[in-house]
Amino acid sequence: MSGVSRRALPGFRVGLGYTVFYLSVLVLIPLAACVFKAASLGPAEFVAAAWSPRARAAYALTFGVAFAAAAVNVVLGLVVAWTLVRYDFPFKRFVDALVDVPLALPTAVAGLVYADLYSQNGWLGHILVPLGFRAAYTPLGIVLVLVFTGFPFVVRTVQPVLADLDGEVEEAAAVLGATRWQTFRRVLFPTLFPPALTGFALAFARGLGEYGSVIFISGGKVDNEIAAVLIVARLEEYAYAEAAAVAVVLLVISFVLLVLINLLERWSQRHAG
Repeated sequence: MSGVSRRALPGFRVGLGYTVFYLSVLVLIPLAACVFKAASLGPAEFVAAAWSPRARAAYALTFGVAFAAAAVNVVLGLVVAWTLVRYDFPFKRFVDALVDVPLALPTAVAGLVYADLYSQNGWLGHILVPLGFRAAYTPLGIVLVLVFTGFPFVVRTVQPVLADLDGEVEEAAAVLGATRWQTFRRVLFPTLFPPALTGFALAFARGLGEYGSVIFISGGKVDNEIAAVLIVARLEEYAYAEAAAVAVVLLVISFVLLVLINLLERWSQRHAG
């Protein structure tokens, strides 16, 4: 019938109503409650709670380790994605499946394993600690565990783009006399940069909110305290409003990152087009 719009799932208004309802219950109401709880503090109290020396140190460590881990993940993710797409080797599907293990594995398990491996008496720690390489209960250990948890985001973001990239383009560049570095810089890099940047943003955002793995590898020390651990510490002190104040700061930063990620995704789509 002409002029009749048919949909696989009819009922736009009903679907939209359910969508708004569940988003409100699962996302908007809890976030609003957090903001209102922080608003119960006066301006001076809010600043004292959200911008104390301890909070600033937690913010600096949180952003520092998340940025470092995301940068490492970009390099590792590009290499792994390139290997999985461009080469055939035994157990390739198994290796490809291993990339998703950090997404399925509880992060607390990852933190516990890393802390045990790199402790002074651990499998790796008893070799590395005498050489001066200390990972357990240090910011370096936090970076390592954040690399583990954020690694799949970069690989899965770059991998589809590489799969769609025709290998004949590289061969044509080589035939025209381009070196490998020139081929990468002028042919591959413009295509890979947007998805790699999106993967970096996703891994960075994951690192900002990570808690389960960090609490084990940091050892609960104040010197290794990230923002999420500080929030839990405030809750254990029954300072709920102060914990909400720190959470609001992270919430604002998360919203900014969400906007940037969406802009990067649109940029990637336009670039691919």
